[in-house]
Amino acid sequence: MDEISLTVPDAITESLPADGDDAARDMHRAVEGWEDRLNRAIEESEGDDDAAGAVVDVLERFENRWEQYDDFVAELRAWGQSPIYAMAWRDLMRSLMGQLYDHDGLGESIDRERHARLVSDGIRPGR
Repeated sequence: MDEISLTVPDAITESLPADGDDAARDMHRAVEGWEDRLNRAIEESEGDDDAAGAVVDVLERFENRWEQYDDFVAELRAWGQSPIYAMAWRDLMRSLMGQLYDHDGLGESIDRERHARLVSDGIRPGR
């Protein structure tokens, strides 16, 4: 499996307020860290199936964070606060998920791994 490269889309950092430089910097650092951990896990894996498992683990973490940030948006709005930072982080999680699916045919491996996990979790055909 090829090395994965993740980015923070310009549209997300451009959506931040003028004083959002710290948040943009935090996003770039976070993405670099996730990219490093993901590539290290892929490098240490024993084959493409094992690598796909590592990618799905990260993907599930991004999905959970996306849901959390999406909940924060509604909460902040309810309290009359600006949700701009929660929206930016939510959008970043969505972008990273898309980048993983779009990476050199990785989407097929992700789908296979997710189906395998469903079966191993006890959902058996023909029950």
